[in-house]
Amino acid sequence: MISLSFILSLALVPLAFAQNNTQLQIEAIEAHFSNSGLVPSLLPTFVPEAEMVLDFAGVGQITPGQALDKSQVAPAPSVLITPANSTVSLEGTFTLAMIDADIVGADQSEGQTRHWLVNSVTLTGTTPLNVSTEGATVITSYAGPGPAAGSGAHRYVVLLYSQPSTFTAPEGLNAPGAAVEKYNFDDYVKNSNLGPLVAGTYFTVEEGTASATVSSTAAVVTSTLPVATASGTSGSTSGSGSGAPSPTSTGSSQSNGAKGSKVFSVEVLLIAFALGFFLG
Repeated sequence: MISLSFILSLALVPLAFAQNNTQLQIEAIEAHFSNSGLVPSLLPTFVPEAEMVLDFAGVGQITPGQALDKSQVAPAPSVLITPANSTVSLEGTFTLAMIDADIVGADQSEGQTRHWLVNSVTLTGTTPLNVSTEGATVITSYAGPGPAAGSGAHRYVVLLYSQPSTFTAPEGLNAPGAAVEKYNFDDYVKNSNLGPLVAGTYFTVEEGTASATVSSTAAVVTSTLPVATASGTSGSTSGSGSGAPSPTSTGSSQSNGAKGSKVFSVEVLLIAFALGFFLG
C-alpha cells in the first residue's frame, strides 16, 4: 500500500514546478532588460523579486519585449504580479510607473517620457496578484504610446516599486493631474525615497519605418538561464538581433506563468484522484 507520506510528497511536485517556472520567467525578463539595453542605461541594476505580466483588453497577456500597435495598447492594461517564491512578502503600498525609454541605444541622461504614475497602489486577490489603483493617487493617468513616425521601436517600461513610509513625492508630482512629459526617472526614484524594485516588464511600439539604423539586441535563450540549466528544461532562442528588442522565447501572447498554472491544475487533479483512490 502506498504510504500517505509518499502521496504528500507528490503533492509538492506541482508547487515546486510552479515556483521554478516563475523563477525562470524572472530570469528571462532580467536577460531581456540587459539585452535590450535597459540595463544599465535606464536602470543600473534589475533584480526583481516577482514576475510582472501585462494584460491588454483585446490582446491578452503579453510577453516581455513584445511588439504591439499603438491601438492595441491605447487602454490601460491590467497588471499581474507573481512572487518568485513563498518567501517573498508583498504587503503594503507600491508605486506603479510606465515610461518611454525611447529606442535601443537612446541617451537616457536626457530623461524619459512619463506615461503613467500612480502612488499607493495595492496588490489584491490570489496569485497572480492584481495591481489595484482603487484608493491610490493617480499622479499621471495612463496615456497610451504615440512614438514619432520613423523614430524606431520605442521601449515602454512598466515598473513596480515598494513604497515605504519614508516615501515623499517631489514637488509637482505630489498631486493628481500631472501631464505626460519628460522627467528623469532615476532621480524620481532616489529623491522620493522609493523602496526596492518589485517587478517590471516592457513592450515596444513603432510608428512607420525607422529612418535610421537602431542598435541591435541579443536574443534571450531560456535554456541557458540558471533555473533551466539546473532543472534540465529545454528552451528556444528568441529575437533576431535585427535592432528591435527581442520577444520572449515562448513566441506567444500567453505567459509561461499562465501555461504553468494550467499544468499545475492538472497535476493537482491527478493527485486528488490518487488520494481518493488509495485512501478511500
